Amino acid sequence: MRILITGGAGFIGSNYINYILHQDADDQIVCMDALTYAGNLDNLTRVRNHPGFTFIKGNISDRERVYTVFKEYCPEAVVNFAAESHVDRSIEFPDVFLQTNVVGTGVLLDASCQFGVKRFHQVSTDEVYGDLPLDCPDLWLTEKSPLNASSPYSASKASADLLVLSYYRTYRVNATISRCSNNYGPYQYPEKLIPLMVRNILKGIELPIYGKGDNIRDWLYVGDHCSAIDLILRKGAAGEVYNVGGHNEKRNIDVVNMIIEQLGKGKSLLKFIPDRPGHDRRYAIDPTKITEELGWSPKTCFEHGLKQTIDWYVNNRDWWDTVNKTGRQSPQ
Repeated sequence: MRILITGGAGFIGSNYINYILHQDADDQIVCMDALTYAGNLDNLTRVRNHPGFTFIKGNISDRERVYTVFKEYCPEAVVNFAAESHVDRSIEFPDVFLQTNVVGTGVLLDASCQFGVKRFHQVSTDEVYGDLPLDCPDLWLTEKSPLNASSPYSASKASADLLVLSYYRTYRVNATISRCSNNYGPYQYPEKLIPLMVRNILKGIELPIYGKGDNIRDWLYVGDHCSAIDLILRKGAAGEVYNVGGHNEKRNIDVVNMIIEQLGKGKSLLKFIPDRPGHDRRYAIDPTKITEELGWSPKTCFEHGLKQTIDWYVNNRDWWDTVNKTGRQSPQ
């Protein structure tokens, strides 16, 4: 299959390309990425010389550029990872998120219509549902839960999801959507919780934690997310949304303490800072649909995946030393 993967030099996109090219040698991958601060060609080192891989620099909001790529490479499928994704940044610069996440998705959908793409997959987030109370541990969000975005980031992703579903209904674009819980793993930009904490501990600088660190997230290893996306792309039903989660909820402070313990450090670097506006309390999605309909389930337990992830950052200091260090607090 010829697959156009947008945002493929980012965290999840690059892991997906590495995953797919080691799963099926017959796939031809065209990676399009604008190489903004979170996109990094070093993330694709393992596949840069693969005969089935092509890289193109470009922004999905650039209609002329996108149409040229579609015309030249004739993709049979599109997987859209391209997105601005940091909540804190969206609060400061909401217009950038609207441009990429909404307008850019619209451009890709228009191109998919014009050039006869057989499958369009939108990679979304559980944040489109908003949050859940901390005192209802048995309450989870399903694909039928209402969209209730809390930030410009999640609102832009919810808007993109609705746009994708409208193109399925109006133009019969063969589209699917996946909404995933918090990912972790190699190549994640160090403004996110786990790589930020690992980096700061290794550098001996403060570990900023919003509020009391009581906010809860459902964690999923990026490799498990990649397997789910690939399964949906090839076997998912058109017009359907699939939640991808691990039933693996952790408080932020507990995750940080696990990292501290893994690295053999004390807690003196912890610094609790004022909470951000509209900070979601708990994310918890129910992945029953993808399990029952497509047979997917996560394979990586959090403790093992976290150790693998920490070890990767410890052993790849050159990688995170070369990316832009914002020092921003986690969006968790």
